[in-house]
Amino acid sequence: MSRFLDRLAEGPPLVADGGMGALISSAVSRLRCPEEANIRAPESVLSLHLGFIRAGAELIETNTFGANRRKLAAHYLDEEFAAINESAVKVARDAREVSGQEVLIAGSIGPLGDLDGSDDERRAVFAEQVQLLEGRGVDLFMVETFFALDELLMAIGTVRDVSALPIVALLTFDEDAHTLSGVSAEAAAAALADLDVAAIGANHGLGLQAALRAIERMGTDKPLAVLPNVGLASLAGQRVIFPHATPEYFAEFAAHARELGARIIGGCCGTTPIEIAAIRRAIDEQHTPSAPLVVRAREIAAAAAEPENETLLQRKLRTGEFVTSVEIDPPRGGNAHSMLELARTLKASGHIDVVDVNDNPRARARMSGLIASAAIERVVGLETIPHLTPRDSSIAGLESMLLGAHAEGIRNVLAVTGDPPEAGDYPGAQGVYELDSIGLSQMITRMNTGEDYNGREIDAPTSFFLGVAVNPAADDLGYELERFEHKLEAGARFAMTQVLFDLSYLEAFLERLGGSCPIPLLVGVFYVRSYQLALRLHNEVPGIVVPEHVQERLRAAGADAGSTGLTIARELLDASRGLAAGVYVIPPFRQPHAALDLFS
Repeated sequence: MSRFLDRLAEGPPLVADGGMGALISSAVSRLRCPEEANIRAPESVLSLHLGFIRAGAELIETNTFGANRRKLAAHYLDEEFAAINESAVKVARDAREVSGQEVLIAGSIGPLGDLDGSDDERRAVFAEQVQLLEGRGVDLFMVETFFALDELLMAIGTVRDVSALPIVALLTFDEDAHTLSGVSAEAAAAALADLDVAAIGANHGLGLQAALRAIERMGTDKPLAVLPNVGLASLAGQRVIFPHATPEYFAEFAAHARELGARIIGGCCGTTPIEIAAIRRAIDEQHTPSAPLVVRAREIAAAAAEPENETLLQRKLRTGEFVTSVEIDPPRGGNAHSMLELARTLKASGHIDVVDVNDNPRARARMSGLIASAAIERVVGLETIPHLTPRDSSIAGLESMLLGAHAEGIRNVLAVTGDPPEAGDYPGAQGVYELDSIGLSQMITRMNTGEDYNGREIDAPTSFFLGVAVNPAADDLGYELERFEHKLEAGARFAMTQVLFDLSYLEAFLERLGGSCPIPLLVGVFYVRSYQLALRLHNEVPGIVVPEHVQERLRAAGADAGSTGLTIARELLDASRGLAAGVYVIPPFRQPHAALDLFS
């Protein structure tokens, strides 16, 4: 057995060190990454190691958490890969020698930073770093701060392929004891139970209580390790600010960790030798907790006794009644009066079932489509289908908006990709696009099952009626069909087509689907009043096809093109009744009330 395994098995818990990366970055200016200090300022790294050892740490980690070749390459340091890793171990060993203490040295190995490349390529990156660290004399490996269980399993397997040294495997958990990828502490422990690792546990994360909660729920016979952040960090300008946790708070943490069976107790980001000294005292004095462990009880809203009522759109599509909608744009300012008056007019006509509300169409900033829809439903009582694009918001932002919209009663949602930013008011802006429309559909479906995008529970399931866009006139119909299949798999319940000027495109699309669509379709009908607009739509707007025979009818109509455009739109409306579940009408520019002309 190794010295580490002997020490892990006997005596009080091992005290580990604290947050190397954050402290090094504060101490040495203009580092491209904390690991660069190993070759630029090794004396600062040595000083920090000694500070932790003098505070009582028996286990220190090399300053190599992000020193794999892939991460270093992002900072143009890949040519210094060997020097950075070798110097890190040398400095740690020098600290042990200077201190005269029996200190164990763990080679710190973090995730790769991205998931590109084949599995073999990623394993090679891990293996290269492992071999360098072992060659310079580490006692064990700390495979730490992993957010994805699959990547941790790959890293463990790679270490074991090239080294027999002990492994401590650590994941990062949120306040509900789930990783960012949605894996529970219980499931993670089960996955690691039969692997050749010396200890498992939690590090980094949202602070002391979150880490304690994670190890409490692991329920494993393996030794546990817990090395949390001091708390949730925040930014003040370019500075990272950590909470002011007291040494007494860390002593309480150490007592709770020991009570839960932790055999390695230390810290991560924000923890200094002061906190490690408090842990050391608590272990030496066999400190007992002064209060029960605080475990945040999860409050799940009780499911309604009765199933939630169907939306009007759901009911009409289910019963086969033809649906009519008008597409409207939210205002470009903060005054919704005109939009609400339009909605009142459409509702009063008796011809319109719902309105679909754009989300920053043409990438021009307008009132949020979700908020505008909530106002229409609340003030006017007209049902809406808000569009939602992942172009302008992160995953967290999209979930936040959806949860707020659901609380306001919005149930129908159309997931769309959105026009590219360069088409709009801010051509230099970058779209967010953490998801595409398929990913957004998956998110909404997961929320309907009571989970967020990463699979973590939310307080109560949503009940969105999910719609998606489809273009039967796409240039590459095979690709469009493939994406449509993915949208169906993602949980789409209805679809809205791109604008069509000839339903033969829809007929060909349905034939490719086997003769019918598996979900109800609403056909897009654009009421075009001029030949010039038809020409521009066909030649300048991606995805829209205005066939030559339609262009010719409008061109030949001359001054009477408006009347001809109305006739064409009515023909499409009538023909859609035999092919689709409904239509949505795009009215003439700046004349939204004219949509009602189709029904008079």
